[in-house]
Amino acid sequence: MYDRILRQMQARIRTRQYVMTLHAEEEMEDDRLSIFDVERGILTGRIVERQKDAVTAEWKYLVEGETIAGDAVVVVAKLSVTAKLVIITVYRV
Repeated sequence: MYDRILRQMQARIRTRQYVMTLHAEEEMEDDRLSIFDVERGILTGRIVERQKDAVTAEWKYLVEGETIAGDAVVVVAKLSVTAKLVIITVYRV
């Protein structure tokens, strides 16, 4: 359903056109994930849910994919108005 959005996200990962929020970095560290796990999660993933931010009215997407080790991971991300991918948070499933 969200194939076009997922392809755009994957393209941003491949070209390194993304930013991580501080929250995402903290969660990544708490779950012992590397940036490579986050990248692979999006590259191997599928969008399982879309949510609308109550404050900004922007859409954010939950992408479920695999880490380098093959574990399940969810990356919550959005495409910003500057055309970059913003990784909001990440967690193991």
